[in-house]
Amino acid sequence: MAALDQWRKAADGHRGEPAERRLAFSPQDLPRNTWAMAVRYSLYLLENKAPGPGVEVRIAPWGAVKILDGPESDPHNLTPPDVIELDPDVWLRLACGLTSWAEEKDAGRISAVGERDDLSALLPLD
Repeated sequence: MAALDQWRKAADGHRGEPAERRLAFSPQDLPRNTWAMAVRYSLYLLENKAPGPGVEVRIAPWGAVKILDGPESDPHNLTPPDVIELDPDVWLRLACGLTSWAEEKDAGRISAVGERDDLSALLPLD
């Protein structure tokens, strides 16, 4: 929780900026382990907000969770039918409400495959 709060605090000063500046925000002064814990804790919050086996959300290199009801992965293929992959900075901007799903998607920063490829109803995490 402390790591996500640190990331959120760093982002707070950028909320009123134009979209192109918010989309580029990435607090490089935060230690790598703070980034990792912020990602892991925010994924934990997401998993608790929308439990289920239907969509895998991957934030490489620090974590992945399965969320939302729906079809599970085929037992022979462990990849679920819906997969969303984000870089840590993109994920944390979304989780903290600095940017929106549409802004990040339009900027080409979201890789999503499957019918449930939009997490905007679940973000930001509060």
